[in-house]
Amino acid sequence: MRIARFTTGSDPKFAVLEGEPGDEMLSVMAGDPLYVGVQFTGERVPLAEARLLAPVIPRSKVLCIGRNYAEHAAEMGNDVPVEPLVFLKPNTSVIGPGDPIRIPLDAGTVHYEGELAVVIGRICRDVPVAKAADVIFGYTCANDISARDWQKADGQWWRAKGSDTFCPLGPVIATGLDPADLALRTRRDGELVQDGRTSQMIRSVPELIAFVSSAMTLLPGDILLTGTPAGVGPIAPGQSIAVEIEGIGTLTNPVRAS
Repeated sequence: MRIARFTTGSDPKFAVLEGEPGDEMLSVMAGDPLYVGVQFTGERVPLAEARLLAPVIPRSKVLCIGRNYAEHAAEMGNDVPVEPLVFLKPNTSVIGPGDPIRIPLDAGTVHYEGELAVVIGRICRDVPVAKAADVIFGYTCANDISARDWQKADGQWWRAKGSDTFCPLGPVIATGLDPADLALRTRRDGELVQDGRTSQMIRSVPELIAFVSSAMTLLPGDILLTGTPAGVGPIAPGQSIAVEIEGIGTLTNPVRAS
C-alpha cells in the first residue's frame, strides 16, 4: 500500500493512494492507520484535488544515521564509524512534499542528503535483528538537510540538522517493501546528483533498528533515517530538490530563504 496524509483545505486525513499517475485517487481512512489500522470510510478524493502532507508527524523523535555509506563518508573526509553514528532531529523539523526548505540567512553552506526513512509501527525496545521487520510500519523518502558551517562549529548538531524545515518526508509511506536493494536518486533542479542503492549501506535497516532500540524505546510514528549515498552538495534559494526512491515515489521541495 501507499499511505498518504493529505488535506483539501480542512483537517488532515489519511488515505491509500491508488491508480496510475495522472489518474490517482485517495481512498480515505478513518483515523491514523498507525493506531487504528486500515479502515476505509468509503470516501474517495482525486489526488489532483488534494495537497499531500508529510505522511507522518513523529510524536516522539527522528533518529538519524550518519556515514552509513562508505563513499559518502569518504567524500566528506571521514572514516566509517566503528558503531553507527546516531543523532536526532526534532519533529518540528518535519515538512511534507512541496513545502519549502527554508535556509536561515546565517547558516552558511547547506546541503541536501537524500535518504530512505523507516517508519516505526509499534512500541519496541531491544529489538533483535531477526525481529526488526515486525516493528516496521513502512518506508518513505527523506531529505536530511544539513548546515555544514553550523555542523562544524557547534559540535552538537542541534541546529545544523534540526532547524525548522530540515527534515522533508514523503510523498507516501510504502508498506510491504523490501529495503535491501532499492534505487535512491536525488536531483537538484532536474540534474542527477545522487545515484545510489540501499544495498550500499554499511549497516542494514534491521541492524540499525537493533542498535538504536538497544538504547531508546521506539514509538509508533518514530522515524529512522538510514544515511545518504555519495553525491551530497549545496542548495540555494530558488532551487528545487527531488529525492526519488524505488517503490515509494519522489519527494520534491523548493528551497527558499528564511
